[in-house]
Amino acid sequence: MTTSSPAPKITLRRAVAGDADAAADVLLRSRAAALPTVAWPRSDSEVRDYFRDVVVPHRETWVAEVSSGGGIVGVMVLAGGEVVQLYLLPDWRGRGIGDHFVALAKERSPGGLTLWTFQVNKPAHRFYERHGFVAVEHTDGSGNEEREPDVRYAWQP
Repeated sequence: MTTSSPAPKITLRRAVAGDADAAADVLLRSRAAALPTVAWPRSDSEVRDYFRDVVVPHRETWVAEVSSGGGIVGVMVLAGGEVVQLYLLPDWRGRGIGDHFVALAKERSPGGLTLWTFQVNKPAHRFYERHGFVAVEHTDGSGNEEREPDVRYAWQP
């Protein structure tokens, strides 16, 4: 007889100062896995400093944390009606955490949301479109630091 352990409990909560390094790590590991062809303009150290000094203390930053000391496996940053960041550790994709983050973002901005994603990130396109987002603008990337063509998505209730 085989027994399986219960799935770990995931909690979404506002980030605190002590979460900055783990949240930055989620972003860095996720981007490396999902977007290996994108040239990043900031070093890992600069990203960590930015999360510590700007993102966590001054932005509406949420983390997905695994119960029982499993750590932070996801991060979402909101700015008004925009999802600025939404990243999950690669091993935690496909477990519903992103769905919970999007539901939270819609709850926080019931009048609508926008976000940007790179054109090469087809899994992100499918994910956001599944949640009712529609592509409303495509660019050549000249307006972002990465100089990577991107897509702006919008969701309206």
